[in-house]
This record gives sequence, C-alpha cells and structure tokens, in this order.
Amino acid sequence: MDTQTSTKTDEHLHLTIQILKQLFDEESVKRVNVRLWDGTYWPDEAPRLATLVLKHPGALREMFQPGTEVGLGEAYLYDDFDVQGDLEQIFDIAYRLSEASAGVEAKVRLGWELMRLPSRSRAQRVQSKRSSARLTGRPHSIERDRQAVTYHYDVSNDFYAMWLDRRLVYSCAYFRSPDDDLDIAQEQKLDYICRKLRLHPGQRVLDIGCGWGGLVMYAAEHYGVDATGITLSQPQAELANARIQSAGLAEKCRVLIQDYRQIDELQAYDVLVSVGMFEHVGAALLPAYFEQAYRLLRKGGVFLNHGIACSIADEGRPNGSSFSQAYVFPDGELVPVSVTVRAAEEGGFEVRDVESLREHYVLTLRHWVKALEAHHTQSLEVVDEPIYRTWRLYMSGSAYGFSVGNLNLYQTLLVKPQDDGRSGLPLRREDWYRPPAK
Repeated sequence: MDTQTSTKTDEHLHLTIQILKQLFDEESVKRVNVRLWDGTYWPDEAPRLATLVLKHPGALREMFQPGTEVGLGEAYLYDDFDVQGDLEQIFDIAYRLSEASAGVEAKVRLGWELMRLPSRSRAQRVQSKRSSARLTGRPHSIERDRQAVTYHYDVSNDFYAMWLDRRLVYSCAYFRSPDDDLDIAQEQKLDYICRKLRLHPGQRVLDIGCGWGGLVMYAAEHYGVDATGITLSQPQAELANARIQSAGLAEKCRVLIQDYRQIDELQAYDVLVSVGMFEHVGAALLPAYFEQAYRLLRKGGVFLNHGIACSIADEGRPNGSSFSQAYVFPDGELVPVSVTVRAAEEGGFEVRDVESLREHYVLTLRHWVKALEAHHTQSLEVVDEPIYRTWRLYMSGSAYGFSVGNLNLYQTLLVKPQDDGRSGLPLRREDWYRPPAK
C-alpha cells in the first residue's frame, strides 16, 4: 500500500468512527458494536447481541446518503453492510440513524462527512435476480393484486418450506407457552380459529387468501367441514392441492386460484375466514371487501378476519416509500383496528369479539428468523443472497415492530345476524381456551 492510499484509508476510518460516535448513543453500544472493513472494532471487541459489519470504506455513505428506509434496506440487501447475531437488536438504532440522516438539518450536519466517504457503483454491488416491485395498472384492481401476490409468494415454495412449520402456515401462530415449538403453535392456531368459528360437520367454509391450504386441510380433517380456499398464487394452489390429494382430503377441501371479488355464490357459505390476507385489500376497498363477505355468508353465519394493524398514530403515513412496499408486500396497506371494525359494521356485520395476538406474532417471527438463519446455506440453492436477506430483514424488523407496539395483530369475529337479530353464539367463550382433545 502506497503512502497516498494509506492516508486515504486512515481518513476513511477516522471519518467513519466520527459519524458512528454521532449516531450511536450509550445504550446502543451496550447491545451492538461495529466491525469495520479492516477488521477493527468500534467501540471495542467485547461480545454484543449483534455486530454491525461495514463491508467497505463507503458503507455509511451507501446506508445513509439516500435518507430513506428503502436506501438503508438496499445497502443491507446488496452487502454494503451485514449484521451478525440478533438482527432485531439493530432496529431501534436503525430507525434513529435513518431519521438522523434525513431532512435538511441532518444533511447539513452529516452530509459533508458522508460525502467525503467513497461511493460504490451499482456494478460493485452484489446483484440479484429479483428487483424491487414494479406493478402496473390501477391500485388494488384484480390484475394488479395478482401481480403483488405473485411478487411475494412465487419466490419459491421450497424457500418458504425451509423456515415455516410442517403445514406451511404463513401467519401468526398461537402459543399456550413461550416454549411451544412452531409446529405445535401453528396447529394450536388452526384449532383456535376453528373453535372460534365453532365449526361442525356439514358446514361450507370459505378461506379467503388460504396460502398453502393449511387451514382448509385442518378444518376438513378435524371438524368435518367442506372447505374451499382461494389464492392468487398458482404455485401455492398447485402445492396445496397436491398436499390435499396426498392426505386423502380431496372430497372435503380444495384450493382455487381466484380473487374474492370474483365469487358469485351468494349466501353459499356458513363460515368465512381470512387469515393474513387482509393487509392486501387496501383501505379504499375495505367497504367492498366486507360487503362482498356479507353477500357470500348465510344469515347466522360467522366471519373471522385475522390481520395486521398499524397504530392510530401511524394512520395516513405514506406507505409507498417503505422497504416492505418496495421489496416485500407491494401495495400492502395497514389500517388501525378501529377502521377495520367500522368498515365491518358499515358492511352489515355485528362485531362480536376483537382479540389482539401481538405477543404471539413476536414469538412466531422469531421462530421464522431463527429457522431461516439456520437454513442460510440451503436457501441459496433456491434463491440468491439478496432474497434471503430481504426476508431476514423484513421478519426481524416486523418482530421489532410487534414487540414495541408499532404493529398489532387482531382477530375480529363478525356475525351476520338472523332476521330476528339472533347471533347464534353462546353466552360465554370458555371453549375457545380449552386445549384441543387428543
């Protein structure tokens, strides 16, 4: 290394450490330290819950110069930096760093230091077979929703199978104990939903957004119902129907490729359920969503709507610039639970129960992240490194969001009353909480 290069390297190290000192507070460095590209640590080498690894002298510039959540996320996807250890630990720091590097005042304070760090060209970054989402057409039209679902779910069935439970349930589990393993917790969730709906033989059930068919299979096998699931993902439907056939349940349940707005069997179903699909509907279409559900359901029927909600403080914030919108769930929209309940009532439903399962989703996401990380090497046989990192980042960030209350998960039980007002539900709900019969 010549003298000029050595001087530049020393300058970049010094600048990076100065910026880190501005952005990390005393509490942050108790949990997270930083390893620089030359192998040195800041503030020291003592073990932490997580280590932020800066891969090159311009890493902080790539992370914070854009001043956006997407820019910070892309710096991780394309290997400007990595995180070793518990990725969830960095999210409160990451949000603060992102805010500190955005806006006029912050750019005046930090912009000069960042600009003095070297830039990295696109060609120098790790490449991916999957770019950010580019949807076309009217938002939340059937065709655009199909594009959004395809973007997220058609990555690879094999990839999802590496870190989901054996039933491939891609939604919040239900933990009777924090020590429950994921297979047990997901089976408990499926049974909990069936108990809330009070399923019994002979009923017709429609699962809106059924994924790989875990719930329709469970309900058909254990509660004797005739269950139909719908999804917009062809690979999901193909695998779900193969699993149904293999389990000998083809006469009792099936999965169709269909949008909920395309179903015209009015008052054909005794029970409706939607688990983890609601986030794709869109705030503007909530009235149409609940009105369609009301039309499909027989009088006296019940509808369980299970979906993620934002806090009331976050309502109305633009979603388009989020990392999730760009790389995970394009066109996904979260609304406060109060908006959901109002839309359901305006659609004709009686709201019978609203339950938060926020802590259950924290546990679920941590199980998924742990399993994903354990299958890192195997995952690269079916996806590339940026795709692996997309899910690691998204799920760790979601675990953080649920743990601090920025996100919540609600099961809302709705009834379409009889003409005389009868709901058909019992006075008490104790049977929901009894362990399933062995």
